[in-house]
Amino acid sequence: MNLITKAKLSFMMFLEFFIWGAWFVTLGTFLSKTLNATGLETANVFSTQSWGAIIAPFIIGLIADRYFNAERILGILHLIGAFLMYKLYSSDTIAVFFPFVLGYMILFMPTLSLVNSVSFRQMTNPEKEFSIIRLFGTIGWIVAGMSISYIFKWDTEEAIGQGMLRNTFLLASVASLVLGLFSFLLPKTPPVKVEGAEKKTISQILGLDAIALLKDRNF
Repeated sequence: MNLITKAKLSFMMFLEFFIWGAWFVTLGTFLSKTLNATGLETANVFSTQSWGAIIAPFIIGLIADRYFNAERILGILHLIGAFLMYKLYSSDTIAVFFPFVLGYMILFMPTLSLVNSVSFRQMTNPEKEFSIIRLFGTIGWIVAGMSISYIFKWDTEEAIGQGMLRNTFLLASVASLVLGLFSFLLPKTPPVKVEGAEKKTISQILGLDAIALLKDRNF
């Protein structure tokens, strides 16, 4: 893997986790202090991450891994994510906020797999090369948090009272827009076609055939 490719993958990983860290850490405070969300409403919002994780394999298995280049799907998901983040920024009630955060998490969680797919497909020695690239994801998360706390100071008591935590979604929206556009400059990562592989049915892709295991009493 050449230096330019390594730099592109590192920047991709940096932005991927910068976006997540820019808004998710302070989400609970934002919901309770700015939107006056109840405990149940806050729990429902945080559950969207789980829903996104459940649905993500279907998006990857049915679409990304079979028909389109991974970097293009990554770009499209982040461009849509930028729009949804802006809608979260402009939401003033939990009722308006929830549908957008649910839609966002359904689209964002697959990108965690996609950045790994794009990275591994470009590596000649993944065991040695991936750790350095993944490190930039952690740096992105840290930089996002430090920016909010020490540069913009949106999480101070006074700033929270003024609703400044809302700006974290705008920051994530801009970063998502940048990553969405940048994704189209990443190395091409087409679907992997295995010769002689049997074509999987929809039932197998969704894992529904595993339900047959319930017939086994021991299982």
